[in-house]
Amino acid sequence: MEITKILNIKDTHESWSKLLAYCPEDTIYLTPEWQETWWSSFGHDKEMIGFHVKGGNGDIGIASLSKQQGIISLLGNSETFDYNDFIIVPGYEREFFDTLLDHLESEDFNRLELYSIRESSPTLFYLPELARDRGYIVDISEEDVVPGLELPLDWESYVASLSRKDRHELRRKFRRLESLPSWRWYIVQDESSVLSHVDEFLRLMRLSAVEKSEYMNAERETFFRKMTKIMAGLGLIKLFFLEIDDLNVASSLCFDYGKSRLLYNSGYDPESSYYSVGLLMNALCIKDAISSELQYFDFLRGSEPYKYHLGGVNHNIFSMVVRSL
Repeated sequence: MEITKILNIKDTHESWSKLLAYCPEDTIYLTPEWQETWWSSFGHDKEMIGFHVKGGNGDIGIASLSKQQGIISLLGNSETFDYNDFIIVPGYEREFFDTLLDHLESEDFNRLELYSIRESSPTLFYLPELARDRGYIVDISEEDVVPGLELPLDWESYVASLSRKDRHELRRKFRRLESLPSWRWYIVQDESSVLSHVDEFLRLMRLSAVEKSEYMNAERETFFRKMTKIMAGLGLIKLFFLEIDDLNVASSLCFDYGKSRLLYNSGYDPESSYYSVGLLMNALCIKDAISSELQYFDFLRGSEPYKYHLGGVNHNIFSMVVRSL
């Protein structure tokens, strides 16, 4: 196996994107655009040590890695990535991870820390065994839940799939909203429109919860604005708004990637909570996803109750640490 170090993500966009298309764990967080944006925002105190792995038939994988004080990890963190992983062509997992361990040993690493690994990932299946065979200790723990739901063909089937209580509550909440003389919901998705609405989205996000306001510090806001511009330019963002009496009262930012819609973040004005505007905004995101013939709605990281009221079913993401004795 041949290794080519990644010196600049921008220079590898074409080969990276082609390889990612073969990867079952393909997600927006593994795109070169997302990773490059994250690195430019948060990589200032880290060393990039990622590499491509090439076999006899071409590239078989990418390890997008950074190093800080002897600890090696994938680019990204749990605050800005809901999923993370290596990029591996199916059928080459064992060769890839053997090459990874060989390379890490040449880097004189203390530990490898991996976060936000999906329960379906080959990383959870192959890497622990291969690392333990070399004498390493491997610790795996459940990191969080990522609720989501398979989308039916129409809205009526979706509503019917909810529990009796949730179905009744959703219909009741919509009737209350629909009793208002002036309300509407709308979507912005072209780059210029998304960028002109980012401030309004952030306002509603910060209003909705103290935790969200504290999360969106200056550093994360800089990343968020960069990321939003790039992803909107790629046509991957849908930004939803719910309006009452000509005022925006709720907003949700989603990514449409592959056959899935990912609910990245949302916010609402608590003064309009009587009308359940936060939950209904997200329900309308689901309704639009069904109309768009998408197959899966991903609520992403976290166990907030509204996700289950809207039909979310838990999946797990895991953390893994590989360390010396």
